[in-house]
Amino acid sequence: MTQCVGIVIVSHSAEVARGAAAMVKQMVGSDVAVESCGGTVDSRLGTDVAAIRACLDLAWNPPGIAVLFDLGSARMNAEMAISMCPAEQQERIVVCDAPIVEGALLAASEASLGSDLNTVRAAAEDA
Repeated sequence: MTQCVGIVIVSHSAEVARGAAAMVKQMVGSDVAVESCGGTVDSRLGTDVAAIRACLDLAWNPPGIAVLFDLGSARMNAEMAISMCPAEQQERIVVCDAPIVEGALLAASEASLGSDLNTVRAAAEDA
């Protein structure tokens, strides 16, 4: 895998998160690290800070990570997970205000071109 911006998809539904990630991987390929998490540890709807933090570790590349979310509390938990990362990584992780599927697809497409984090974020947010 090349060194490009990674993508993390956070949803209240594990199925939505997995499905969005699978779609992105099928359409963009494997050059971009795409990780997803959704649901709670007891398989209910919701998000889990520890699971999001684990996804951030899996998707990490020095160019950074773009995080997409489905609902407001997913954003809040993503921001909490980001705050648990080392300071130098926190500076390279952005939360995108974008539709989760379209935004993830456009962000990953842009990342696959080797674009920087701000360009990847803009692509997601333009969805």
